[in-house]
Amino acid sequence: MVYSDNGRAFHIDVAPGEVGKYVLMPGDPKRCAAIAKYFDDPVQIADKREFVTYTGYLDGEKVSVTSTGIGGPSTSNALEELVQCGADTFIRVGTCGGMDLEVKGGDIIVATGSIRMEGTSKEYAPIEFPAVANLDVVNALVESAKEMGCNYHTGVVQSKDSFYGQHSPQTKPVSYELENKWEAWMRLGCLASEMESAALFTVGSYLRVRCGAAFLAVGNQERAKRGMDNPQCHDTDMAVRVGVGALRLLIAQDRAKSDCPR
Repeated sequence: MVYSDNGRAFHIDVAPGEVGKYVLMPGDPKRCAAIAKYFDDPVQIADKREFVTYTGYLDGEKVSVTSTGIGGPSTSNALEELVQCGADTFIRVGTCGGMDLEVKGGDIIVATGSIRMEGTSKEYAPIEFPAVANLDVVNALVESAKEMGCNYHTGVVQSKDSFYGQHSPQTKPVSYELENKWEAWMRLGCLASEMESAALFTVGSYLRVRCGAAFLAVGNQERAKRGMDNPQCHDTDMAVRVGVGALRLLIAQDRAKSDCPR
């Protein structure tokens, strides 16, 4: 690990032992305090750049929340340093824009994999390597979503580097590429577009840790284009609750495995 002069991780400003094995990862640092309220005895550990960290307990297990900022580069930095500080299970909780016409604002997307249309993952793996979520984490997120009674979808999402490349591709010099690939993703059944999961899943594979993601669909630009009903939702609490519920399930499953005789 690259350390600062104070012996803490260079970017996230956390020292080994200050985070739990299980970590929720929102993008916005302002969401961390609200997420930490779901923990018992939460304590703010660090606040540096876009990285805010709280640590507390769920069902007696040490857990944390660390924000990543926007996009793959900062997400990979946070993941690398959190792993070196002792974490091994990660759930991204954030927002996305719906693509598939069945996805409406307010729905939850549990990503099983991500299209690597970004740059960070290419510095970890050849483009032929898939960005896939950990199956145990996916299953826990699906079970949690069912328990919450929310409308959810499972499948592939798209990760990109440019928010405005998605929302106004026709204005970009490479519009021919952006629009043609978007059409391909639509034909392939891609559920939604966001900016972090491809890096998270690829780096997680390299580091041999468990990663998953649950997103709130804010809206769906494809439904809007077609004049369909397009509700908007900006409250991420349901995605957070699904993530917290999934952590509880994973904690229980991990304890059960550790108690099994060998």
